[in-house]
Amino acid sequence: MKVLLAEDDRDFGNILSQYISISGFDVTLARDGKEAWELFSKDKPDMCVLDVMMPEMDGFTLGEKIKELRPEIPIIFLTAKSLKEDIVRGLKIGADDYITKPFDPEVLILRISNILKRAYSSTNDEYKISDTILKFNSLELISGITKEKLTLKEAQLLRYFIINKNKILAREDILTEIWGEDDYFLGRSMDVFISRLRKYISEDKNIDIRTVRGTGFILEEVKPGEEFKTEE
Repeated sequence: MKVLLAEDDRDFGNILSQYISISGFDVTLARDGKEAWELFSKDKPDMCVLDVMMPEMDGFTLGEKIKELRPEIPIIFLTAKSLKEDIVRGLKIGADDYITKPFDPEVLILRISNILKRAYSSTNDEYKISDTILKFNSLELISGITKEKLTLKEAQLLRYFIINKNKILAREDILTEIWGEDDYFLGRSMDVFISRLRKYISEDKNIDIRTVRGTGFILEEVKPGEEFKTEE
């Protein structure tokens, strides 16, 4: 698997590059956003790890360009900030993870491994519930007359809900399964993704992702004419 790493801190970038390489990945290191974009277009990586604060082109701008060209590719943002607005911007771009510096390089390796495993191990393409169809490999969602192009993380999360429909799923179990660990900031990320999925499936009146207080969530399906009974 090819990993594009964009990090302008020379020493830190070298350390991360070595860790990624000895972990069995083919890593390409870029020192700024412009170089990263050129290498992305040339090398066609399977995943991108982007520092947010870079010269020439910042990580968010780079991430937006990458997602426009390849919306399915996983992205991890690295940042020295933990501000809410930065996290929200990264999520809106379609980030699969968001790691705040300083961090242990082994944590990054684990997250890269988990994301790539989930992203490229699916053999089943189509998942259906009620009148909603998720075409996982093409990241397409058809719900009623609405069609949406999903991010990889949205598709992974919805697939997990569909597979476990009508089951109450604990927040920590969802986070561990989809994001690789149970973490506060990842929990905020999950809430954003679930809000988007609710909007996408809103035309299908027989399904809903409902909050179960103190526990987690449930993707509930009812027959036409029936009412949802799970308490929020």
